[in-house]
Amino acid sequence: MISLPAGVRVWLATGYTDMRKGFSSLALQVQEILHRDPLGGHLFCFRGRRGNLLKVIWHDGQGACLFTKRLERGRFIWPSPAEGVVTISSAHVDAPPC
Repeated sequence: MISLPAGVRVWLATGYTDMRKGFSSLALQVQEILHRDPLGGHLFCFRGRRGNLLKVIWHDGQGACLFTKRLERGRFIWPSPAEGVVTISSAHVDAPPC
């Protein structure tokens, strides 16, 4: 388990993302679409079209991290594209998917 430092925010990219993208492409999306700094120490989460795949990028101060999680059953609950950029609390990160 990776513990997150205090003050880390979790940002959700609304809608769906092309899951073929790696850290560089997702970091560029953070800069251009979310208008945030991908190297700022916050977590940026992206969901695939089917809803069962999640990618998270995070710069921990030493280097870039790219985490991927694929659900065997169910989907990640995700805001609609109309909601824009969404931030959630760290308590939501620990919540199980539906």
